[in-house]
Amino acid sequence: MSVRFSTAADVVADATRAGVQEYLAARLAGDTGRLVALFAERVDWMLAANPTVPWIRPRSTAVECGEQFKDIMKYTVPEDARASVDTLLVDGTDAVLMGQLSGTVRATGKSFEGPFALRLTFENGRITRHHLYENSLSIAEACAT
Repeated sequence: MSVRFSTAADVVADATRAGVQEYLAARLAGDTGRLVALFAERVDWMLAANPTVPWIRPRSTAVECGEQFKDIMKYTVPEDARASVDTLLVDGTDAVLMGQLSGTVRATGKSFEGPFALRLTFENGRITRHHLYENSLSIAEACAT
């Protein structure tokens, strides 16, 4: 029988994994209140500026970050939204999720798809960094009329 002892690093990584699972559950449920509660008051938010995509804009507060979900639902067709995570890497307070996403823009009826990578940092159980890398060209083309 082997016994494994948790180190401080294990505890931190486990808390980060739990935070990621809570974030994904809140997104899947469309629970903006839960999302707002997961974000720190001030967030290092990064998503490449794209003036043709109405839900891509600077955000820095918990409320603004949580409301991104409402913006996405407003501008896209919820029934067509798809996201899959095929990789989750955790190193201390940082997590990187990689996968595929797709959707349809409500105003144009055009679809978009492509890979994404999301870097989240959790401090004291709250998201302090949210950096999203996605196929912004596909999304911009789907928004163009």
